[in-house]
Amino acid sequence: MKIEQKIISENGWQTVYSHEGFNNSLCQIVLVLGGKKNITSDILVALKSDYPNAQLISASTAGEIANYSFYDEQLSTTAIFLEKTPFESKLANIKDFANSYDLGLDLFKKMPKENLKYVFVLSDGGLINGTELLEGINAENSSEILITGGLAGDGSRFQSTLVGVDDNLQSGNVVLIGFYGEHIKVGHGSLGGWDEFGPERIVTKSEKNVLFELDNKNALELYKQYLGSYAEELPGSALLFPISISNDEQNTKNVRTILSIDEAKQSMTFAGNLPMGSKVRLMKANFDKIINASGTAAEQSVSFNFEKPDLAILISCVGRKLILNDRVEEEIEIAKDIFGIETCVSGFYSYGEISPLVKSQKCELQNQTMTITTLKEI
Repeated sequence: MKIEQKIISENGWQTVYSHEGFNNSLCQIVLVLGGKKNITSDILVALKSDYPNAQLISASTAGEIANYSFYDEQLSTTAIFLEKTPFESKLANIKDFANSYDLGLDLFKKMPKENLKYVFVLSDGGLINGTELLEGINAENSSEILITGGLAGDGSRFQSTLVGVDDNLQSGNVVLIGFYGEHIKVGHGSLGGWDEFGPERIVTKSEKNVLFELDNKNALELYKQYLGSYAEELPGSALLFPISISNDEQNTKNVRTILSIDEAKQSMTFAGNLPMGSKVRLMKANFDKIINASGTAAEQSVSFNFEKPDLAILISCVGRKLILNDRVEEEIEIAKDIFGIETCVSGFYSYGEISPLVKSQKCELQNQTMTITTLKEI
């Protein structure tokens, strides 16, 4: 695998990483990650000229990660030449399906399965229900092929996001990239670092990702009581106080970010579903634990019996970016101690992260985590 990475700045394009012998014409994939206003048709045309045989896989973000640095809604490109690994990409839009589950089921069904080793997912972060999308993918993934990725972002605006392949860039898109053969090795890790507080409560009224009641009481009012003075800053302050959700039957615990509140309906909308009967607790930030969790996720991702990766894809939640603020680069830089400068690092701040828990192969929607995928050709 040979990689070239660039960022766009006021002075034009700047190369921040390049393997010796990289050849533009041999590149097959270019990851284009940037602020929504920066992924323009002119940019895509220019990139297609620079990498004529590559597919441009694009997503809008809430911030970019490139070469162990953070960029605030600018633009980064990571051009990849796979020397020994075939790949396939599949694209679909939610407007062509009844729901996100059907989209995920159909899209993964269309992915050729022979020798398929890993699938990277980029999904719209506004129109897609991430939980349902992954339920559809998992229903078709009988071989438990590793799947990771993330939901596109739109800064802290939460208005609309973009995902695309080449010039098909629009809201509602989901793209899968499948990697094939024995020469590609993939690792993964995902961790949050948030602290739980307050009593555990039961979800007693919800509709998919919309929460109405906890312990038969108004959930929004309970939430405001625990936020105290932060309640006056809703909905923005909700990113600083996610909730944990656990299910005894599945013996798992995930984090859910609050996307919006509806005062008229007295409800809260989350980035993933909250099934009735689930147990939830509020969470708050612990700066050092959040940063250290990024390092642990990096360690997890290289525990899959291979040396330094060629490429590390870091996908972190927009809520972590907002809470870390001036310290945001620390959760990126800590990965350098694990990977070293020879590894190309790409990624973005997202509206949701896609990864299995470390002891599982089943992909799940994560929130408020640093999720890391490492790839190496051998």
